[in-house]
Amino acid sequence: MLDGILLGLSTALSVQNLFLVTMGCMIGTLIGMLPGLGPMSIIAIMIPIAIGIGDPSGALILLAGVYYGAIFGGSTSSILINAPGVASTVATSFDGYPMARRGEAGKALTVAAIASFIGGSVGAILLMIFAPALSSVALLFHSAEYFALMVLGLAAIAAFSGQGNVAKAVLMTLLGLIMATVGEGALFNVARFTMGFPQLQSGFGFITLAMAMFALPEAIFLVMHPARSGKGDKSAAIGKLRITRQDARDMAPVVGRQSLQGFFIGVLPGAGATIASFLGYAVERNLASPAEREKFGKGSVKGLAAPESANNAACSGSFVPLLTLGIPGSGTTAILLGALISLNVTPGPRLMTDSPEIFWAVIISMYIGNVVLLVLNLPLIPYIAKLLSVPRPFLIPFILFFTLMGSYIGQNNPTELLILVLLGIGATALRMADYPLAPLLIGFILGRMMEDNFSRAMQLYRGPSFLWERPMTAALLVLALILLVLPTWRSRRERKRKIDTSMGD
Repeated sequence: MLDGILLGLSTALSVQNLFLVTMGCMIGTLIGMLPGLGPMSIIAIMIPIAIGIGDPSGALILLAGVYYGAIFGGSTSSILINAPGVASTVATSFDGYPMARRGEAGKALTVAAIASFIGGSVGAILLMIFAPALSSVALLFHSAEYFALMVLGLAAIAAFSGQGNVAKAVLMTLLGLIMATVGEGALFNVARFTMGFPQLQSGFGFITLAMAMFALPEAIFLVMHPARSGKGDKSAAIGKLRITRQDARDMAPVVGRQSLQGFFIGVLPGAGATIASFLGYAVERNLASPAEREKFGKGSVKGLAAPESANNAACSGSFVPLLTLGIPGSGTTAILLGALISLNVTPGPRLMTDSPEIFWAVIISMYIGNVVLLVLNLPLIPYIAKLLSVPRPFLIPFILFFTLMGSYIGQNNPTELLILVLLGIGATALRMADYPLAPLLIGFILGRMMEDNFSRAMQLYRGPSFLWERPMTAALLVLALILLVLPTWRSRRERKRKIDTSMGD
């Protein structure tokens, strides 16, 4: 390992590769800030440039820099304008945007930058130490375990239920699951529930749904309620960039836990940064004290740090199955796999022995890339946050423009704009009725993956016997049940305690 690290350092620290990782991080961050352009789109555009470099190590370093640069920068639009264009930054908007609205945009971006840096750095170190061993662990997960993992992610809905109204959160999750069944399934090439509209044959687009659930209702609320953008609104203020000692003490255990949890979730092919961010948020909310739990969703530093550290650590973890097994764990790593094959590099168990300079250079460049991202982003935070100082008559059209543009680019279909407007109006009505919108998006994101893995498991085991015959599947399902029941038990205990206290008085 020491020889490999030294070889990786000599390769990654060459002038060319340092320039490539810096350029990759800059391009990824800048484009990642635009809602609708996720890492998949950016990397696909950059592949011809990477292949033109000729050196496989430099090409992969450039593409990896673009990847985690886009994830790093994707939190900006979530925090500033409540427009998460990437699934892994949806959870960031839950507490990041409320912080920006109360005049702490600078602090929110600083927290996100620090949590992302620590999560990505811890992920890179763990990747360096455990990559060979974890490749065998990833092989233990089959369709049955992935189905149980998706159920565990859905069980986290209790963390997004606002003022403890789990029933509304469950209803919204079911609506998200229903929306995920629209269009062709992965196993059966048959259009379902399209209501005769051929435009829905491929289902609802994630970008369209994310914009309709968060960005468009916010713009509508700003138009409907001018008081939100009047004198009492502090969201035009950038606020202080520094975090207090108390904030640092609050963040430290959260970032530590979620960096570890996010990395190990990212190792699993098919799990990725999205599930890592949602589970990270849910776990930290359940671990928080009752007083701190009430702050989640209203601008909690813990609620912002958890998904940011988890999704960046998961990005590093997703390279374990890619480099050691040749298995892409997500759509983004699938594009990276195609780029590697185009460069005549075959990822897999022999990559460490046949091309150690590529394997170790990529890992070392991840840590260098995280340092570059922190150095680039921290000084730019005051300028990025000035977006909120734009007068509201100009900011509202700006939000609407990027919302419509992101939706159109995501599917390249004008019909998406009509779907966006209709879903946005419905989401606004649900928000006015105090229904949480995050569970709907969680149900939609995880629904199709859960359906595909459940169908495959049913075919392999010819029935539902895998639910109790496979120990890991059963353990994950029991954990999901605990995660779902725990908030109800806690709320009952709190009510009983209040009744006992009132009777004692």
